[in-house]
Amino acid sequence: MRKVLIANRGEIACRIIRSCRDAGLSTVAVYSEADQDALHVSLADEAYLIGPGPARESYLVAEHVIDAAMTSKADAVHPGYGFLSENAEFAEAVAARNLIWIGPEPSTIRKMGDKEQAREIARSAGVPVLPGSGRLVGGNLDDIERMADTIGFPLLVKASAGGGGIGMKRVDHRDQLRPLAESTQKMAEKVFGDGAIYLEKYLPAARHVEIQIFGFGDGHAIHLYDRDCSLQRRFQKIVEEAPAPLLPETIRDEISEAACRLAREQNYGGAGTVEFIVDTKTFDFYFLEMNTRIQVEHPVTEMVTKCDLVSMQLELARGTLAHIRQEDVLLTGHAIECRLYAENPDRNFMPSPGTLTALRLPEQKDGIRIDSGFRAGDEISMFYDPMIAKIICHADTRSDAIAKMRRALDQTEVEGVKSNLAFLKRVLLHSGFSAGDVSTGFVDQHLTDLIGQQD
Repeated sequence: MRKVLIANRGEIACRIIRSCRDAGLSTVAVYSEADQDALHVSLADEAYLIGPGPARESYLVAEHVIDAAMTSKADAVHPGYGFLSENAEFAEAVAARNLIWIGPEPSTIRKMGDKEQAREIARSAGVPVLPGSGRLVGGNLDDIERMADTIGFPLLVKASAGGGGIGMKRVDHRDQLRPLAESTQKMAEKVFGDGAIYLEKYLPAARHVEIQIFGFGDGHAIHLYDRDCSLQRRFQKIVEEAPAPLLPETIRDEISEAACRLAREQNYGGAGTVEFIVDTKTFDFYFLEMNTRIQVEHPVTEMVTKCDLVSMQLELARGTLAHIRQEDVLLTGHAIECRLYAENPDRNFMPSPGTLTALRLPEQKDGIRIDSGFRAGDEISMFYDPMIAKIICHADTRSDAIAKMRRALDQTEVEGVKSNLAFLKRVLLHSGFSAGDVSTGFVDQHLTDLIGQQD
């Protein structure tokens, strides 16, 4: 393996390029017409145009990506996250062209990508699962009220092929169900090319805790500890930290072992994340889903374990990664990640596309890391996720990490587009966050305090 095509864009493409360079590998970028001047294009050794701005005409067109890989004579494809990263057909098409797929087996992607099948696999592995429905396809919503009554309200309507909270809807009453289900189907079809949905019980007082695992493809799997991703708006994460604050050690051990058991029983190969919902009062935990890819929030795990997950992915794909023992993965300190978005908190966090006339980010030193795909003068496109950068801070203790993040945010400037910078500052200053009293409802509960007067 000498050359890797990165089937992605933005900060994750830039981040993968960095690890490829460290490993002595050449890199190939792909880009849409909207991204022709993007940072990941200039960082890669080669770059190929794959279509117009809309993702469905470029980054989601498997044939275009594979054609670029063949033209560039790449040896391997790294999918990053989002787009085609959890598309089993794409992974199979990559392998069919004698290219190395840097990810788990397509069969595993397919099984875990079907949310109902994933729930059954979790049950068979002895992992607790929230009550939910089967897969609902197309206009097959005739029995949806009966299913919802069995599960109980409140509940969530979720895209079977989805992730990252995209299209997810909370349903509190029976009369909301059908219109919200139909809108989720439409969103899922648009974003994932698959309109199937399912229903899942919603816990109002809960935390979103996930376990980073790494499997070696032969039944051996380890965890790299946990992350708390409870700070969300519109079901999408904005602040993540590792390890999860105030989680009893016995629960931390149980969740980690459950995640590893799920990975081992599938002979999982590569980086993956097992997501759980945790009751804030009882600490009972339930399987949500398994993401068969690198996560947006993987830097906090890398900071507290001193492991480079992308480098591990590359080594496994090259056949040079030796087994790592669980006892050799050490947890050091605490890390927090803030996602800096071009969005308007005053308007329900709606995206704010436009030109970044100015962008100043903290210097990367003394436990501060910046993952970004933008520079001053770049365009925040209407076609893609509007994340500008991830700011990650590591320190010996959680309180020190919070203090460092506050200073880092004070050193950050964004001009030309609306951003959530002032919102992030208020989150970090909030007494509830400082105390570790977080839940998936935190933003909604404290929205008035967190919005304030935007800059």
